[in-house]
Amino acid sequence: MCGIAGKIDFDGPVDPDLVAQMCTVMHHRGPDSRGTFFAENVGLGMQRLAIIDVSGGDQPIFNENRSVAVVLNGEIYNFRQLREELIGRGHRFATRTDTEVLVHLYEDHGEDLVHRLRGMFAFAIWDARRRTLLLARDRVGKKPLFWARHGSRTWFGSEVVALLQDPALSREVSLEAIEAYLAFQYVPHPLSAFRDIEKLPPASTLTVSETGEKVTRYWSLDYSRKLDAPREELEEELREKLRESTRCRLVSEVPLGAFLSGGVDSSAVVAAMAETMSEPVKTFSIGFTDEDFDELPYARMVAERFGTEHHEFRVEPEALSILPKLARHYGEPFADPSAIPSFYLAELTSRHVTVALNGDGGDESFAGYRRYVGNDMASHFNWLPRFVQEAAPKFVRMLGEGRHSNSTRTRIQRLARSLAMTPPERYAMWMSAFDHNRRQQLLTTEFRAGIDGGRPDSLLESAWAESTAEHRIEQMLDTDVNTYLPANLLVKMDIATMAYSVEARSPFLDHELMEFAAALPVEEKFRAMAGKRLLKSAFRGILPDEILDRPKMGFGVPLARWFRGELRSLPGEVLLDPSALGRGYFRREAVEDLIREHHQNVADHSLRLWVLIQLEMWHHEVVSRPPTPPELVGSSA
Repeated sequence: MCGIAGKIDFDGPVDPDLVAQMCTVMHHRGPDSRGTFFAENVGLGMQRLAIIDVSGGDQPIFNENRSVAVVLNGEIYNFRQLREELIGRGHRFATRTDTEVLVHLYEDHGEDLVHRLRGMFAFAIWDARRRTLLLARDRVGKKPLFWARHGSRTWFGSEVVALLQDPALSREVSLEAIEAYLAFQYVPHPLSAFRDIEKLPPASTLTVSETGEKVTRYWSLDYSRKLDAPREELEEELREKLRESTRCRLVSEVPLGAFLSGGVDSSAVVAAMAETMSEPVKTFSIGFTDEDFDELPYARMVAERFGTEHHEFRVEPEALSILPKLARHYGEPFADPSAIPSFYLAELTSRHVTVALNGDGGDESFAGYRRYVGNDMASHFNWLPRFVQEAAPKFVRMLGEGRHSNSTRTRIQRLARSLAMTPPERYAMWMSAFDHNRRQQLLTTEFRAGIDGGRPDSLLESAWAESTAEHRIEQMLDTDVNTYLPANLLVKMDIATMAYSVEARSPFLDHELMEFAAALPVEEKFRAMAGKRLLKSAFRGILPDEILDRPKMGFGVPLARWFRGELRSLPGEVLLDPSALGRGYFRREAVEDLIREHHQNVADHSLRLWVLIQLEMWHHEVVSRPPTPPELVGSSA
């Protein structure tokens, strides 16, 4: 795991000091070594976290005549098989690292090399003979990659702060990205929070030459082909695929362990690890003193079942003191509240291991989110006359706002508002912190005048329309795989773990396992208003029934109670500060209404307030500051 960065200038040399500074601000991603390469028109750099071939795998890596150079962030899990094939075709290797297979595959296959790779990766390949730069991201977007081009110059980096080291790139904020952030709590690709910088989408390559650039998508899930086999055979195949995807992620020359939440996904990964490893699995869990959000008892249950070496930490409200550091590490506004426990979990883990497996991706393959239930339920009311569907929101509004986001009243209101919507509109509504109407109430006239009138919801609706899935549940799964998963969950985990130089690996995000899940009949994933049907039945008898049968909890944070209790003053202090209001984004009255209604327990606005707080933190810590390295969070957690 590493941080990569570089610059290409077809009109002249690249400043070595610039590339060095781009690496310096990402030191936390790879503290073990730094590597750079400079030639006419190109400068490549990387910070290495040594995992495989610790002593001999420093980058950049070259082909035999040094006409091809590569820097890699990530791991290629099938590198040993690829290495043997390449040696058989006459290629000569100088290291034992997985990175070296990339230059030789590129020699044989060009940009099509990505089809041969199994792993998580973002890499840059410079071809001196063709004077071409190839950038690529893995299929689901585990590893990030920002880029920008102006005229003859192209920049790239694992974090946006690396690109901002060059004063030639503007730090002007993208208002379109900010509006999208207000909707989704993250900035969706290909946007970045900065007007002149983009994100390369997952499963994509970018080829840059003197004549221009080309983005090509090379992979997507196919939901049209369905398996036809007895339930018992599907269960065994699922277990074996998870065992195998876990086994290949245990290759490491440094200590490894697992994040254990006590949910089905991370518990299944720990079970697979325990079956494979000769020593006890090291497991790491985070909890809260608030019992409604605390999963530690379930994590302990799994740890005891598999005899793991278990470690725990509880998050208290004062943990929010790390907010400025969170903003600097994320580099863009990011409002998933579980970023807080994720950072503390990564810090705890870093004291013991360098690699940690997790359960990310299980919900997106096996329909684990509650919103799938809500969207499916709404579809069962399509028989209602249109006038009834349109009148439903007005009728249930008389019930008043729900006092917390998961209350029965809140769910009824959300369901009523969705009845007259199309399935993709309904999905976008369920995913939004500030829906279209709320954004109109919140944003100033000046802000609205500065955007082009496009709707952030259209990004989700486009992903929905491009899906090959036909069933509404699988359309939601596919949309999540292409939006929420890479832009929210994987960003959260990548930044949190890299802040502490920990490599996170995700067996459920193995593309072969995901393709198997996509090919399962819908009823094996979602049936009778419940998800993960086959996954749970496959691990019945292996995992405790209490784990398999309990309601999904999610990696939640008790923000609503904190903002009415110990942290009651925080929203007002941050959001009503003259510097925040002076940005001209939000109407003061709208912000005051959110704070008052939340304090008076009229409604749960905790997520909306959190979105606004994180945006202001980002402005203060990133946009308004010099482009200096993000301070490591340290070991105070």
